[in-house]
Amino acid sequence: MKKKIKNLRFFIFYVIFSVFLQGNAFSLSYSDLQSSLLDNEFFQLFFNSNEGTSSFRSLLIPVGGRSESLASSYTGLFDDISFINYNAAASSIQKETQFAIFHNSWIADSALETISYTSRNKNLGYAAQLSCFHVPFTEYNSFGKKVNASYYSETVANLNLSYNFLAGYDFKGIAVGCSFKTAWRGMPDYTEKDTDTIIYHSGLQQSALGLMADVGIAMQFNLLKNLFYSREPNVKIGLSAQNLGVALTGFSSPSGIKLDDPLPTYFAFGFSCKFVPVITLSFDIKQPVNLIDFSEKQKMSISSGIILDFTDSFCVLAGLELKGGNPRISLGSEFDVKKVKMNVNYTLDLTTSFNPINRISFSAKLLLGDKGRSLEQEQIDLLYASGLMYYNKSQWQEAINEWEKILEIDKRYDPAIKGIKSAKTQLDIYNDVYENMFLSL
Repeated sequence: MKKKIKNLRFFIFYVIFSVFLQGNAFSLSYSDLQSSLLDNEFFQLFFNSNEGTSSFRSLLIPVGGRSESLASSYTGLFDDISFINYNAAASSIQKETQFAIFHNSWIADSALETISYTSRNKNLGYAAQLSCFHVPFTEYNSFGKKVNASYYSETVANLNLSYNFLAGYDFKGIAVGCSFKTAWRGMPDYTEKDTDTIIYHSGLQQSALGLMADVGIAMQFNLLKNLFYSREPNVKIGLSAQNLGVALTGFSSPSGIKLDDPLPTYFAFGFSCKFVPVITLSFDIKQPVNLIDFSEKQKMSISSGIILDFTDSFCVLAGLELKGGNPRISLGSEFDVKKVKMNVNYTLDLTTSFNPINRISFSAKLLLGDKGRSLEQEQIDLLYASGLMYYNKSQWQEAINEWEKILEIDKRYDPAIKGIKSAKTQLDIYNDVYENMFLSL
């Protein structure tokens, strides 16, 4: 089986390498490619005339890492700390505690910096994230002299809580979660036209405060899992609603505080599957909505991603997103350096620049252990094996005792529950036969 998997990995690598060579041989120049895409009727189906009319647009910029490499098709994958930006339910089903830092070099001098943390106790998960999108701001007077330099920024703080209900061995549970987010848009102060002096707090009138929440649902199960063995479910489904809330602006303005443009709210459905041991596929559909004016039409976006596991510590990720008439292609790699998982990603779309180069993201994720859950599972495995040994020897009460110890650790461990039921049935049959034999004497 291992030899077949190894051969499959080499075959995948050969296909990618061949496509890459042919793509270079027959590719158009980048400017020609841009024109072709903009004129293509298929991509026009995703063009949104209301694109860019919402506030806090940085909420739609991928922080980087695994989810960026998969072109944001992550609502139904959610298998690492990137989940916090796509499905609020997933903190309760993460395998390990994680701390991560992200850097995404966006357009020109703009960038997004992010730090994230997630952990869980049993079926209760929690996470926190702080991100800052920043763009240099320089003001010149009528004579072309620089009179002010600062930054435009959007900072978002995110606190997440989720719980995985009814989680067991066979049924993996239904995870439900919510994230509460506060965002601040910082506009730099500008200068007085005649004197070139900075008007303090002048930027505050155009700054804004965003208050919002994300909600999510996640499920995992096994389906058509015939080619490999793993305790991890091979199919995942997710539903989420992102950025539900309002933004307020006009602070220190004579007219007072008022509603800002709508937040970039959207609803998403996603799923992922792994039918062969080295390939994972993911797919997302996102539908934006305007919570201030529901009559404003918005067009959906679709994205898909693939993960190719070449070794246990190295994989290649790729993704395609069709959104707003701007197709986006991402390609990244993920590799382990001891307990740190690194990701490097490059994204190509109509905002990509080669001079200066942009759309490159980096992430480093520190794996901090599973709080003893793997040791707990080893103890359960030993107790279950011991119970099977007693059961095969017809020592049913001893088997029951071993399996009941498992339920003290995990009350929803289905093999132990079924084993106890079977052992009790055998014990009842044995007792009935014994009593009948005794009475017949």
